[in-house]
Amino acid sequence: MRDKYYRLGCDIGGTFTDFVLLNDQTGEITTGKCLTTPRDPSDAVEEGIRALEATAPDFVAKLDELIHGTTLVINSIIERKGAITGLITTKGFRDVLEIGREIRYAPYDVFAEFPKPLVPRRYRTEVDERVRSDGSVIKALDTEEARQTVRALLDMGVESIAVCLLNSFENPSHELMLLEIIEKEAPGISVSISYHVLPQIKEYERTSTTVTNAYVKPLTGRYLSKLAARLESIGFKGKLFIMLSSGGVTSVETAAEFPVRIIESGPTAAVIAGQYYGKHFNIPEMFCFDMGGTTAKSCLIQKGVAGVVPTFEVGRVQRFMKGSGLTIQVPVVDLMEIGAGGGSIAKVSKLGTLQVGPESSGADPGPICYGRGGTGPCVTDADLLLGYLDENYFLGGTMNLDKESARRGVEEGIAKPLGVSFIQAVWGIHDLINETMAAAAKTHIAEKGGNPKIVTIAAFGGAGPVHAYGLAKKLGAPRLLVPPNAGVGSAMGFFTAPRAFDLLRSHKVPLASVNFSEIEDIFRGLEADAGKILKKEATDEMIRYERSLDMRFVGQGSEINVPVPAGDFTKLQRADIRRFFDDVYKKLYGRTYPESEVEFINFKIRASLPERLLQLPRFSRKKGQSLDAAIKGQRPAYSPIARDFIPYTVYDRYKLFPAAEFQGPAIIEEKESTLIVGEDGHVSIDDFGFLWIDLKEV
Repeated sequence: MRDKYYRLGCDIGGTFTDFVLLNDQTGEITTGKCLTTPRDPSDAVEEGIRALEATAPDFVAKLDELIHGTTLVINSIIERKGAITGLITTKGFRDVLEIGREIRYAPYDVFAEFPKPLVPRRYRTEVDERVRSDGSVIKALDTEEARQTVRALLDMGVESIAVCLLNSFENPSHELMLLEIIEKEAPGISVSISYHVLPQIKEYERTSTTVTNAYVKPLTGRYLSKLAARLESIGFKGKLFIMLSSGGVTSVETAAEFPVRIIESGPTAAVIAGQYYGKHFNIPEMFCFDMGGTTAKSCLIQKGVAGVVPTFEVGRVQRFMKGSGLTIQVPVVDLMEIGAGGGSIAKVSKLGTLQVGPESSGADPGPICYGRGGTGPCVTDADLLLGYLDENYFLGGTMNLDKESARRGVEEGIAKPLGVSFIQAVWGIHDLINETMAAAAKTHIAEKGGNPKIVTIAAFGGAGPVHAYGLAKKLGAPRLLVPPNAGVGSAMGFFTAPRAFDLLRSHKVPLASVNFSEIEDIFRGLEADAGKILKKEATDEMIRYERSLDMRFVGQGSEINVPVPAGDFTKLQRADIRRFFDDVYKKLYGRTYPESEVEFINFKIRASLPERLLQLPRFSRKKGQSLDAAIKGQRPAYSPIARDFIPYTVYDRYKLFPAAEFQGPAIIEEKESTLIVGEDGHVSIDDFGFLWIDLKEV
């Protein structure tokens, strides 16, 4: 029997920090939730662990691993709280961060703002060197000039340096020389070179990503070191892992070196849990919906696979306008984020209409009903006043809500200024946030070729099950799925995520003239680099490699990803590669062009270890167990069908059993979340404790 048999998932969100403790010997799961501590997130981590010890005494000493997801990196970019960063680039490319792609995201808005670069112009310097696109050197780097450039940045007080030279993905020699000079001139300073962060074609994206990594690297390093030390001080001697934006998990050392890879660390985990459940129940199309206190995230999972995209934006000036943020070129699960959470603030807009979000009250002060000084009525306040939440059973009764203060806040802030009744105001807040999410969800599903009329909606997060029924009605979705411990769904997802790391390298070459041995060398080099990252946790034999190519027709501006078989690339034929490309292209666009030449752009690998999955425990009905015993009582709650308050039957989720079923209207409560089901919803419970809600056709 192993000494260490516990695993802990810890997800730091904008409002709450979630915990899931898994006993690998018994399969027992213990959950916890506490308010996030924005000034020092590790405070909430320790507080939550201490609270869990009341249920599982001395578990910390038996903890094999702690898997952590955090919003720290993305928040430091949005709030501009990163390091003073300097950039060294090729002569003539000092302004690439501002020039970008030369695209106006709002072409008809003369007042359109663009995000300020993370590195102000005075901290951006140049070196007179030049490398051709094929990697040959036109002008060698002058080491003395490079040394003077580094010293000039250090004299300005920079705390971190980014290096991004033209075409360094083909020949990194000049960047490596600069790295050596920086390490000699300032041994303790943080450095990020593009060849290590993103050896990929496209100058703006590569520079932006490298600069972002350098900007958050000192802060992330300090936080992870502090967290590791704090965990050690309370007796933790296991392994600490961090969730990657791409859906894998990695070591704390790798996360500290490449913090740009963990920007979407927390939101990704719920999608990975949804992906696992989709495969487990063989659901062809699942819409994963995770609504917390600050934002709602969603993702369409098709055939048990969540899409991964190579680029995304962060810190948008216009939150939902593509092109108004900083471009980051790292693999990330294809999430859609909406400024809609339990803490989203309702107000009267300049046009005299109701507006909900995207501003959030967060964890501090939070909604009015938290009693922590919040003054703006929020979605959680409306949910409480609609009867959907029990003021005495929020977070399992550990946090009482102030219903009267919430009522006054809605009356004074919304009902009176708009000249509407109190009921119209509270229902308006709840319904408008559902409408906002449904509109965004329809677009997201359509873009992925899905159909909202056939998707199963899987609800996660503290507020997800409260709003999932209303969202399903607006989408016309026929079914809802609410897993056990849905309120801490992201933390559950950590147990289903693989140990994996993605790497790529650009090398533009036509298929017709490519040397297959050269391609095999590139793949082997990438696999060796990724292997070094994973070898700290496993042997060579355990690591599995997946290969893929980014390809396009010669002359095209964008490429498609084409998976290729693992193993020796030289064993493949040109006709095989062309067939792989045509199959993917035809699936995406309906046809292909056999007469047009194709070319390689990027070579990608994913290195992963055998999955250590969460085993879903089966439940059985105990002798004498009845549905009546699960009923906590009734309470009036608002029905959009009746347009009035009607009695809803309240169920204790922990007393429901397999094969139990009942008709709405119903409220099903557990510690971390509450599920609302209308009159036209039918609830059934399966052998794994999942709630399935079938809705009548809209």
